[in-house]
Amino acid sequence: MGAENAEMKKKIESILLKVNNPSRYIGGELNSVVKDREKVGLRFAFCFPDTYDVGMSHIGMKILYSLKNRRENWWCERVFAPWADFEALMRENDIPLYGLESLDPIRDFNFIGFTVQYELCYTNILNMLELAGIPLMSRDRGEECPIVMAGGPCVCNPEPLADFIDLFALGEGEELNIELLELYENMKKNGGYSKKKFLEQAALIEGIYVPAFYDVSYCEDGTIKEVKPIGKGVPEKVKKRIIEDFDKVYYPETFVVPFSEIVHDRAVVEVLRGCVRGCRFCQAGFIYRPFREKTAETVVSEAKSLCESTGYEVLSLSSLSTSDHSDVEGMLEAAADYTEQRHISLSLPSMRIDRFNDKLMEQLSKVRKSGLTFAPEAGTQRLRDVINKNITEEEILSACETAFKGGYAGVKLYFMIGLPTETDEDILGIVSLASKIADLWYNMNDRPKGQKLSVSVSCATFVPKPFTPFQFEPQISPVEINRRQKLLLDAARGKRYMTVSYHNFRVSVLEAALAKGDRRMGDVIYRAWKKGCKFDGWDECFRFDLWQEAFEEAGLSMDHYARRAMDCGETAPWDHLDYMVSKEFLIREREKAYKGITTKNCREGCSGCGISKGIGRECFG
Repeated sequence: MGAENAEMKKKIESILLKVNNPSRYIGGELNSVVKDREKVGLRFAFCFPDTYDVGMSHIGMKILYSLKNRRENWWCERVFAPWADFEALMRENDIPLYGLESLDPIRDFNFIGFTVQYELCYTNILNMLELAGIPLMSRDRGEECPIVMAGGPCVCNPEPLADFIDLFALGEGEELNIELLELYENMKKNGGYSKKKFLEQAALIEGIYVPAFYDVSYCEDGTIKEVKPIGKGVPEKVKKRIIEDFDKVYYPETFVVPFSEIVHDRAVVEVLRGCVRGCRFCQAGFIYRPFREKTAETVVSEAKSLCESTGYEVLSLSSLSTSDHSDVEGMLEAAADYTEQRHISLSLPSMRIDRFNDKLMEQLSKVRKSGLTFAPEAGTQRLRDVINKNITEEEILSACETAFKGGYAGVKLYFMIGLPTETDEDILGIVSLASKIADLWYNMNDRPKGQKLSVSVSCATFVPKPFTPFQFEPQISPVEINRRQKLLLDAARGKRYMTVSYHNFRVSVLEAALAKGDRRMGDVIYRAWKKGCKFDGWDECFRFDLWQEAFEEAGLSMDHYARRAMDCGETAPWDHLDYMVSKEFLIREREKAYKGITTKNCREGCSGCGISKGIGRECFG
C-alpha cells in the first residue's frame, strides 16, 4: 500500500501545475486529520458533489468529518467533485477519485457518503462514482464495493437517486452516522457481515432508508399507485432522525482551514435548528422541525474554540433564522464581548425583517457596512399572506429605516416569481416596494452623507418542493416565467438606485422536475450524465437541451413532474417517508393559502403540524 500511495501522490503532483486552483486537490491543510492507514479499521469518504470551494463552506461536512475522526479506529476523509480541467487530467493519467487526507482511492474505503444539498448535483454524484471506479447501479455492486450512502436535505425525496444509492440517512446525522458505522464495525468483527445482512440490519435503525427493500408500482396515468416494503421487518414509513438536546450535541472545536479562499471563509457556529415561521414555500422550514436552540453560553464557548484554533477573523452565527433565537440580543452581546476584544467581525447572515431592531443594529454597526439582506419574498401584502410570510409592509419599511439610520446605504431584497395565485399586480408590487424604500432614504434628513442608495432586487423562480404546503402546486410555464421577468424589468427601468437580477428559468424548471421526481427519474439522470451533463448548477456548464433529450429518450415528460398539479389524495413519491409533518397539515395550509389566511408562528401557538406527536412532547413550554 505504501508504494502504491507514493506512486499515486507522484501522479497527482505531476499534474497540479496544469490546472486552476491546484490547492483544491492536494490536501494537507491546517487541522486536516491524517491517520495511519494500517491502524484504522473503518474508512469513510465524505463526498461533496460540487467544487472544493463550495463544499468546504458546508457546515454539515465540518461536523460529521470531526465527529467520525474522534474515533481512533475510524478515518473520515474529504472528497470533492473535480472541475473539468483536473478531471480530464485524472482520466488521462489513470488517477481514480481519492481522499484528500491520504490520496488513497476511495474505492478501497468502507463507506462512500454523499451529502445532497441541491437537486442539480445529481449528475455529479454519478460522475464521482464513475471516477472512483464504483459501479453506478447499486444492484451491480458486489461484496468488495464500499457501501454508498447519501444524506442531506434533498434526500427527503430520495427516489430519483434510488438506483444509485445503497442507503439514505434521513434527518440529522450526528447520532445516526455513529450507530450505522458501529453496526458495520461490529458485524465485521463478529464475522457475520455480508452486504445484504448489513443493509437488512441498517434498515431497522430509525432514519435509515434502503430503497432496495421497497417496491414501487404505477398507475396508467403515470402517478404512483403504491410503495410497498418487501424486506423482512422493514417499516412501512421510515421516520427521520432528530437531535433531541441540541444544546449538548457534538460540535467541532476546529475546522480544516483551506489554503485558498472558499465561498464562506469564516468560523461558523450553528446557533439553532428548525424554524418557527412556516413559510409555505420553504422546504427547510418544515423538514428541519422542531425548533431547537443553543444557549448563549454554548454559542460563545464554541465560537471561542473555533476562532482560536483556526485564526479566522470573521465569525458567523448561522441558522435558518438567527434573529428568531429567544435570547438573540443576549447572545450577540456575549459574542461581541469576545469578538470586539480580538477584532473579529461578527456576522448574522439570516435575519428576519420583523426582528430587526435598534439593538441588533447596534451590534451589526460594529462590522463593515457592506449592505443588508432581507427577504420579503412577495411584492404585495396579499401574496405575503398567501405564502404565510407574516410580515407587513410597515415592518419592511421600518427595518430599512433602522438600517439607513445605522449607516447602511444598501439593501438587498429577495423575492420569488411564480408563487401560487400570483398576478401581474404582485410583480409590479416588487418595484413599488423598492420605490417606497428609496423614498424613505431620500426623505431622511440624517441619512449617511456621501453615499449613494442601492436597492438590489433578486428574484428566484418558485420551485414546488416536497414536504411543503405547495408541494401540490404546478410550476408556471417557461413562457410565463419569461413574461413575468420581463414585466419586472420593464417596471424597474429608469430607477437608477435599483438593480434587478433573476435566475435562469430553465434551471428552475429542471430543479422542480427533479425535486418531485420518482424512481423513473434515475434513468433520466443516468442518460443526462452519459450525454455529458455535470455541474448543472453552474451557468457555464448547464445544458438544458441535453436534459430535454434525456427525458425524451427515457419516455418521460419534464412537464409531468414540474408543471402538473398534484392531487392532494394521490401518493407522492415521498409519502412512505416520515418527516413528522403530516400530509393533512400540509393540505390544510394549502387551503388557507388560497383563502389568504395566515398561520401564527410556533411560539405563538401550535398549529398542529405533527411534530409534537413525532417527538412525543410539546415543542415549546
